[in-house]
Amino acid sequence: MTAPNTGSEAMTMFLPSSPFVRHMGIELVEISEGSARLRMPFKADLVTVGEMVHGGALVSCIDIGIMAAAWSGERVPDKLRGVTISMAVEFVEPAQAESIDIVGTRVRAGRRLSTCSVDIVATGSERLIATGIGTYQMG
Repeated sequence: MTAPNTGSEAMTMFLPSSPFVRHMGIELVEISEGSARLRMPFKADLVTVGEMVHGGALVSCIDIGIMAAAWSGERVPDKLRGVTISMAVEFVEPAQAESIDIVGTRVRAGRRLSTCSVDIVATGSERLIATGIGTYQMG
């Protein structure tokens, strides 16, 4: 595998190869400088009760959205590694048997740390389900 030329290219290569991302069914929809949009189709094995998507699945989506937003765009660190170092989540409404979009935005990029916000919205209607903010360390 060749080294990525951009952070967006790194995410395009990484996301489909991650076992956890594959398990969640998350796919990259689009990525550009400072933003990323991903989609998680509804999966019956990610519910907590009835058809309500488990909060842990939503938190995982926010974590993945923070990562994708932090890597989005041109810059690539010397070392291809990173980690979410802090995260806060607010649940707004339940996701009920529906696909969700993960909309990540890089709010600020420092040398190694990026602050990113993520909204989880219902695919199509854009109804807000959860929102989060986090700090991601690269390199």
